[in-house]
Amino acid sequence: MLVEYLIVDGYNVINNWPILINLKNDNLEMARDKLVEMLQNYQGTQDINVIVVYDAYLSKAKMRNVSSQGKVQVVYTKAGETADTLIERMIGELPARSSITVVTNDWNEQRIIMGKGALRMTSRELLYRLAAAEEIVSEKTKNSDINVKSIEDRLQDQVKKKLEEWRRRQP
Repeated sequence: MLVEYLIVDGYNVINNWPILINLKNDNLEMARDKLVEMLQNYQGTQDINVIVVYDAYLSKAKMRNVSSQGKVQVVYTKAGETADTLIERMIGELPARSSITVVTNDWNEQRIIMGKGALRMTSRELLYRLAAAEEIVSEKTKNSDINVKSIEDRLQDQVKKKLEEWRRRQP
């Protein structure tokens, strides 16, 4: 079975999506959280593993910081390591029977990852996919709400009558 991975260059996407640029200007952490939230919603509609990679190469961290937010894995690089370098390494370390797509607008990085056998996607393409998935979910939710019946609607008339009798007897 082919396992799918979507690896997102976090700061590259944040700096290319208007909604996230505005958030970043106010609060970078909020922009990161919003990106992860959007990816979690997308992941809920896809059978895909999502990994967001953030540069922390200017930090003094000697080890990578890896955490999970829902089913989205979030990775901060260690000191001296760029997101691009880590993404390239990850492509080689993920299982051979994988389909790997990397989201970045960096043309040089796109060429490198394609040379390593991964697919590339721009941040704009990802935004379109997220919007399309959200529309499908919205349509399904809207259609399912139409068919939802209340408990009262599902009860037989005899049962409704009996319940009404009991209700009226109560003080």
